[in-house]
Amino acid sequence: MVRQKIVPHLWFDKEAVEAAEFYISVFKESEITHKSKICDTPSGDCDIVGFTVLGYNFMAISAGPLFKFNPSISFMINFDPARDADAIRQIDHVWEKLSAGGKVLMPIDKYPFSERYGWIQDKYGVSWQLIYTNPEGEERPHVIPSLLFVENVCGKAEEATDFYISVFNNSGRGTIARYPANSEPEKEGTIMFTDFMLDGQWFAAMDSANEHKFKFNESISFMVNCKDQDEIDYFWEKLSAVPESEQCGWVKDKYGVSWQIIPENMEDLMARKPESTTPAMLRMKKIIIEDLRKAGE
Repeated sequence: MVRQKIVPHLWFDKEAVEAAEFYISVFKESEITHKSKICDTPSGDCDIVGFTVLGYNFMAISAGPLFKFNPSISFMINFDPARDADAIRQIDHVWEKLSAGGKVLMPIDKYPFSERYGWIQDKYGVSWQLIYTNPEGEERPHVIPSLLFVENVCGKAEEATDFYISVFNNSGRGTIARYPANSEPEKEGTIMFTDFMLDGQWFAAMDSANEHKFKFNESISFMVNCKDQDEIDYFWEKLSAVPESEQCGWVKDKYGVSWQIIPENMEDLMARKPESTTPAMLRMKKIIIEDLRKAGE
């Protein structure tokens, strides 16, 4: 399992393991990496599952119906003919699988920016953008999380991505495309599309002034794997902007995006003596590594 600094975390009601098994059946180069359970939480006993999609790491939890997935965070899947001569057939195969019981947000079709593209919300509510990549363009990874800035944060995609780039090392901006004049309801100069790198991982962002019935929430958060307490302290201070959202390593930034600031060996720390480490973790706001270590002794 390749260590990612930033790992998307999906919050399901009861379907985390079922959904992970579905995703690895849909995508090539995908697998379940581990399963575990944390007991006696406010949501009861919670299944946790790690899995990969096209070699990219995800985490998921079954922790009750507290949050509902929406398209404010989606996952862009690049089908690059320079890497796969069968890319067109693959994109149609994945579209067919994800469409079953799902909701089409943009039909699979030819668009000005791609020979083949579609945006689908699958049967669990998770959103995927499937795109046939221009083989002459700059190479990008298979999986790119994408942030859609709407409602009260519409127009802030550039500001937010500049902020994230300033927080993480080995970061920078890639492509940027702005809405031109006469793009109402979009404001001229706001972000039609941009991609950017955080600690060597690619992300994307867009503004949308259309009316949407959703916004960022905790259903999809980003786990930041920290090497030590100093790094936890650093990311906690930089990213936490909503004190009432601070719990068990979770924070919410000033744009509404949720993050989990955790030690990279969190799984090992929690497994040493779960009957002691789980209550200790649940009492924390910011994770204190030494306190978890002592609880596990």
